[in-house]
Amino acid sequence: MKIESARNCTYFTYESEFGGVTIVSDGRAILSLKVGDIADPPSAMYKADALTDLAARQLDEYFKGKRQVFDVPLDPQGTKFQRSVWKALQEIPFGETKSYKQIALMINNPKACRAVGLANNRNPIWIMIPCHRVIGSDGSLTGYGGGLEMKQRLLELETNK
Repeated sequence: MKIESARNCTYFTYESEFGGVTIVSDGRAILSLKVGDIADPPSAMYKADALTDLAARQLDEYFKGKRQVFDVPLDPQGTKFQRSVWKALQEIPFGETKSYKQIALMINNPKACRAVGLANNRNPIWIMIPCHRVIGSDGSLTGYGGGLEMKQRLLELETNK
């Protein structure tokens, strides 16, 4: 993952039931949240800051069924189209799902189902921007960066709380 080198970023790995979750902050917003360690972060920057602490607390509350909405500031880096998709993803309520087609309709681009899928795949802030809530039009689970097993676990966590 690339984070703009001009930014003074901090990297923190939160240990969750899904494994290590690396949170990247620039001090004003969360830029990335991914399962596993980020390749070669600057060692001097591998520490927590106030935002990574807040994000880790909110994730912990989410995993324990005590949080349904995240309010930590987010700043995902992407194209205008990707950001429109990621914004639409944040409108999917906890415990609900939408299809790629429904997301395309939400962003007023009904023929963009495949492009929505690509933007969904490039989501840099999983869970907080809930790409796991996007499913196939037939209700089937479709690709997920963390694997379909993780997607299923996240959906079950939301429907069982």
